[in-house]
Amino acid sequence: MNSLQLFLPCAAGVEDLLAQEVHRLTGLAGNDLMVARAGVFARASWRDAMLLNLHGRLAQRVLVQLSHTPYRSENDLYQAASAVAWENWFTPRQTFKIETTAQHSPLTSLNFATLRIKDAIADRFRAKAGGVRPSIETQWPDVRVFAHLSTDQLTLYIDTSGEPLFKRGWRTDKGDAPLKETLAAAMLAASGWWNPETGEVSQEPLYDPCCGSGTIPIEAAQLASGMPAGGQRRFGFEKLAPFQAHVWQGLKQEAQEKAQEKARRDPVPVFGSDVSHRMVDFAQRNAERAGVASLVQLRGGDALQRMPPAEAGVIVLNPPYGERIEVGGVARAGARTRGPAAAASGTPGGREAAQTDDGGEFFEQLSSHWKKNYAGWTAWVLTPDMKLPSKMRLKESRRVPMWNGPIECRLFRFELKAGTFRPREA
Repeated sequence: MNSLQLFLPCAAGVEDLLAQEVHRLTGLAGNDLMVARAGVFARASWRDAMLLNLHGRLAQRVLVQLSHTPYRSENDLYQAASAVAWENWFTPRQTFKIETTAQHSPLTSLNFATLRIKDAIADRFRAKAGGVRPSIETQWPDVRVFAHLSTDQLTLYIDTSGEPLFKRGWRTDKGDAPLKETLAAAMLAASGWWNPETGEVSQEPLYDPCCGSGTIPIEAAQLASGMPAGGQRRFGFEKLAPFQAHVWQGLKQEAQEKAQEKARRDPVPVFGSDVSHRMVDFAQRNAERAGVASLVQLRGGDALQRMPPAEAGVIVLNPPYGERIEVGGVARAGARTRGPAAAASGTPGGREAAQTDDGGEFFEQLSSHWKKNYAGWTAWVLTPDMKLPSKMRLKESRRVPMWNGPIECRLFRFELKAGTFRPREA
């Protein structure tokens, strides 16, 4: 277990940041750490795999590659899976699940491909364990096996994470389509507020004016306090054969001591606000479960009205869009909302109401508010709208490609300066 081929999938656009984080956590470099499309390969130890699960904030999972073979038919899949020593990883008394993905595969049915791999695993256990085989469990399996089919190659992985790594273990209260914690960390890294290569954060105050259930400020506060990302959850590797409880306890103890040492420093100011007081309550409860309630200042308030929480700092913002476009401000009378209840409360769906279908009027008003009151701040806005700078009448100083699930986005940086906003002519 001292030389495993790991693959850490991540959102597209985050690969280089993830490689920096893996290098910091493991010391791997050169041919032992390779950037790939939507992920990073690492030749590492079993201890490294546990370490990356505990501390990693950018990867979606930590997978161990067990096989990489050519195929032409479903029978080739069966033969490849049969050759893997699954008994070295789990027992026939445990349940397992297979998840299959494909890219340009010539096979006509992924379900049948999955079935052949499942049969191969079961048959190998029957042969090795006197007729006993593990059972399939699709919802809460003990072990997850991942199979990826390219044009002519099958790659088999065993998962060490269990639940996806964006599930930090503290989120219970959430609104519609919450931002994943891994993407929030990627935004903080791309903005430069958090350096994944050193693990240090900026001393500048951080503010999210549309914080929803608190993902960005909570992630920022945990980073500032040195808390491990997975310190409040369980992992799939705890049910795998190589797992040694004393080694795992040692890693957690080491992480706790480092966090305690970092907690002695002066805290970095982290702020969040949302027009919906219900969402602020959600964020407050999430912050308490995440152990950072004392480090985050959360308030209710319209993004178009709230004044700066500090003289200068960094705004990191993921305004809702598409089905979540009910975004920013109810400051202007006549704001359009969904349904009579939303109109009565002024807080539809947990966030503010946009003035136009694409949020154009909201962003115009937000830009005007920022120019008047946030001079000296830097704003980073994640959006799929490539025309956002023109809507805000701001010139971006940087644009970072980033994907929010299947949605291609850009993280725009705006250097906010005092000025007069000129609205577009009708």
